[in-house]
Amino acid sequence: MSATPSFVPAAPGSAAATSLSGLFTSHHRHCDEAFAVAEKAAAAGDWPAAEAAFDTFSTDLLAHFATEEEQLFPAFESATGMTGGPTAVMRHEHVQMRGLVANARQALADHDGDAFLGEADTLLILMEQHNLKEENILYPMCDAQLAGQAAELLPRCTASLQSGA
Repeated sequence: MSATPSFVPAAPGSAAATSLSGLFTSHHRHCDEAFAVAEKAAAAGDWPAAEAAFDTFSTDLLAHFATEEEQLFPAFESATGMTGGPTAVMRHEHVQMRGLVANARQALADHDGDAFLGEADTLLILMEQHNLKEENILYPMCDAQLAGQAAELLPRCTASLQSGA
């Protein structure tokens, strides 16, 4: 099984390098790739590879959540005055996904492929729905509301995503 490399920010001038939506959408794809590697290894019964890939995935996913919750969402809430809107929904879904990640990690530690794949299927569905909402609703709102802060936020968020927050 091939390991998923650490998140590498996009080339200068690309959408991922010039917009918050581009950066976070790019990181979604990175997390999706790491998740697929873990699922494939678990389905093959390659527990060491599955555990290593899932560790990479979960570290990156939790860094993504932390970067949103500690940097992006507060900036958006400050700019808009909305604290009970889309960011509250996203935070709630982050809590749900953290629980699924913990359950999947335990199933991997137990070498229980059926339990892992069940948790992984549920997590995948939730991630897909979550990402669609962020990419089609919240991130475009962030781009519009935080345009004046993007030059400051982009490098901070990029560094946080790279470092594992």
